[in-house]
Amino acid sequence: MIRPVLVAMTLPLLVACTAEQQDELTRDAAKRAVRPVLEDRLPGVPVEPATDCVIDNATSGELLSLAADAVTGPTANTVEIVSDIASRPETIRCLATEGLPALLTF
Repeated sequence: MIRPVLVAMTLPLLVACTAEQQDELTRDAAKRAVRPVLEDRLPGVPVEPATDCVIDNATSGELLSLAADAVTGPTANTVEIVSDIASRPETIRCLATEGLPALLTF
């Protein structure tokens, strides 16, 4: 009985979110799926700057898929999406300018 009450209370909050708030929620969830993949694939690389580079260069469809993967945990699909995004020239440039300087400060 409590569950329907919680849904009824939460639904207006979700509907009231602005597009910017919805985008931020999606990006935050996607980051939770990207971080473990980067930690596994790029050990020693500062995770936060690298995660930001991947998220900033993802399409909206990729962000939604990654956000969904954050709920279930990273899958082979998550790894494939992150790998695709990381191999793009814009992402590589971002990693070189944002990720490597962070690595050099350690």
